[in-house]
Amino acid sequence: MSEDKKLLVLYRVEPGCLGPQGDKWVSEFCRFAQRALQSQDSAMIRWNIVPRNSKTLPEIEYNVVGKRISYSQATRYLASFGKSLDGFEGRLGERIALFIEDFMSRV
Repeated sequence: MSEDKKLLVLYRVEPGCLGPQGDKWVSEFCRFAQRALQSQDSAMIRWNIVPRNSKTLPEIEYNVVGKRISYSQATRYLASFGKSLDGFEGRLGERIALFIEDFMSRV
């Protein structure tokens, strides 16, 4: 599948997830998580892990062909690959939590 037709998952990490000095670490953590996730579901998904600098922005955003898509559209997209969006988001949350533990044990 061409890169532009893959589902782009934009995941925003709140600095507070990294503790009281999260502002200091969030950009570095995002690079760490980006590298760790890069190969996950790479046949259908591209990842963009960034700091969540504004609470007005959603934690997770989905895009295809450069356009933002709704939750229901993302559900249908993943269903075409036999995957559940709810399950996908649950596993992603678990992975991010593990990445945070791993990252914080290194700093």
